[in-house]
Amino acid sequence: MKEKNSIQNNWLARDQESYGRNLFRLPEEELMDSMKEECGIFGMYSEHDTDTFSLSQFGLFALQHRGQEACGISVMNQGKIFNVKDEGLVLDVYKEIKEPENFMGNGVIGHTRYTTAGDKKKYNFQPFFAKNEYDQTILSIAHNGNLTNARELKEELEQEGVVFKATSDSEVILRLIQKNLDLGLRGAIKATMEKIEGAYSVVGITRNKFFAFRDFHGIRPLVLGAIDEKTYVAASESAALDAVGAQYVRDILPGEIVYTSENERGLHSFLVRENCQRKLCAFEYIYFARPDSSLEGISVHEIREKSGEKIWQQAPVEADIVIGVPDSGVPAAIGFSKVSGIPFRPVLIKNRYVGRSFIIPTQEMRERIVNLKLNPIVSEIKGKRVVIIDDSIVRGTTSKRLVKILKDSGVREIHFRSVSPPIIAPCFLGIDTPSKDDLISANMTTEELREYLGVDSLEFLSMDNLIEILGSSDHCFGCFTEKYPVGKGEQAELFT
Repeated sequence: MKEKNSIQNNWLARDQESYGRNLFRLPEEELMDSMKEECGIFGMYSEHDTDTFSLSQFGLFALQHRGQEACGISVMNQGKIFNVKDEGLVLDVYKEIKEPENFMGNGVIGHTRYTTAGDKKKYNFQPFFAKNEYDQTILSIAHNGNLTNARELKEELEQEGVVFKATSDSEVILRLIQKNLDLGLRGAIKATMEKIEGAYSVVGITRNKFFAFRDFHGIRPLVLGAIDEKTYVAASESAALDAVGAQYVRDILPGEIVYTSENERGLHSFLVRENCQRKLCAFEYIYFARPDSSLEGISVHEIREKSGEKIWQQAPVEADIVIGVPDSGVPAAIGFSKVSGIPFRPVLIKNRYVGRSFIIPTQEMRERIVNLKLNPIVSEIKGKRVVIIDDSIVRGTTSKRLVKILKDSGVREIHFRSVSPPIIAPCFLGIDTPSKDDLISANMTTEELREYLGVDSLEFLSMDNLIEILGSSDHCFGCFTEKYPVGKGEQAELFT
């Protein structure tokens, strides 16, 4: 018993300590107690001039949930590449473009950023572009993922005289393609893919070509669509295809390059390596992707609803209502309700205008911050036995305060269900995950965590049930198992 209390007391102390890191600014994890979306990438190419300015804006807006720190685009227009990137949301950055006509052409790539490797300075915003001796952009890329061997590749390139201008692993990809362009575009990409390791989905343009490629395990998503027979789109999620009126064609395969050629019309495909084993990140289905997206032909909404059904079968409970933590917990709550017969009630109201940084001088006020993000309809839950469905528990901070809000609202019993297995390990393949020391399930048993949260019961979806829902074990489960499809679980904070 002493050991258990020691673990919980240490965690409570760390909770309090997080308040003291900056007296006047709320630490980001207090407001965003979750794993952060990696990045969103979008690319489009047409054999005729098109409104790349508007369409890229629509596509990136559909991927805004994958990154809210910065946004950027590069446009191929009459043999030139025009670039813009800045801090802020998609619409903020597009408003800064004073000459939209320069951003209408044959091809465009874009990026919404959340920092996973490198620092948050402007020189790390994407797309990254390379210039020739006349200071004209000749190559631009946008990357989602993390490389696990970027440091050694950077050092190798620097010894060859390559100058780096940023601290992101994405620039390693850019410089390797640039270095090998004498092999032709496809040859340069192939040579790059044979050197880099880790997770990467990439879109890019030269002054007259478009390309996209994906790592040998397909860890980060990348889908392909078409607006018409001469206009192609690649993006992180199918929701971005819908936003620009493109039809989903298929997912770009692990180890595949798709590209345009000067000599032949259309989009061409080349597999750098045959028969690659797919290992798409399972957390894309659980949390990151939009519910209206499909990944590898599987509906994200369907997976989330099935997870709710499955956790009821795994851990049934008597209760009066079931509620989902918005947004990704709601489909699971609906699934739980369907099979259990317990009524679903959307009683947690989410404020969608809460920013990530508040100037809050007192601890009392800081403790109330979660009420700004989620607030319950008290009349619906007072005196009731409630099941809470959430996608995951990361640090536990928000979960604990949500439980307190429900108790203060007069809830009689609280049964917490997480529709992911316990998160016990960081991700080094394109997700901003807390360190193992800050992952609550890596430091407590389920029973200890139940007591820490102050709930009547707590259950996590089992790995076996997650695999059954996904229909395959061919996914990356690194954050649940500490076993990664590539690399050795090394830190991907590369050269800051």
